[in-house]
Amino acid sequence: MDSVIENIKRIRKEKGYSHEYIAHELDISQVAYSKLEKKETKLSVERLYRLAELFEVNVYELLEINVINQFNKEDSIRYSQQLQRFHEENKEQHQKIIQLYEARLRDKDILIEKLEKMIK
Repeated sequence: MDSVIENIKRIRKEKGYSHEYIAHELDISQVAYSKLEKKETKLSVERLYRLAELFEVNVYELLEINVINQFNKEDSIRYSQQLQRFHEENKEQHQKIIQLYEARLRDKDILIEKLEKMIK
């Protein structure tokens, strides 16, 4: 995970983005973003994808995975394990996000149903 954070820092600096700008784009405080780069807080999958989008890079670049040139089997296995660990560390958060979206969809359906009744 350390190399992911190092990649984020490197790309942020290459793009000339400040902590304040990135924090604003992630809708978090500058202090919260600084803690992320200092490895004092965990990077969520959602933020990883948002950073990739913001930096205009593929998420694999942040994870140091070169999809086209994975000739070294040992590296491939290591990266695969790193990706799996990252997924496992954030599994609970993914489930919460899914549950929230499902609840919002149910609320939307109920609201549509009520509005259709009002129209009739």
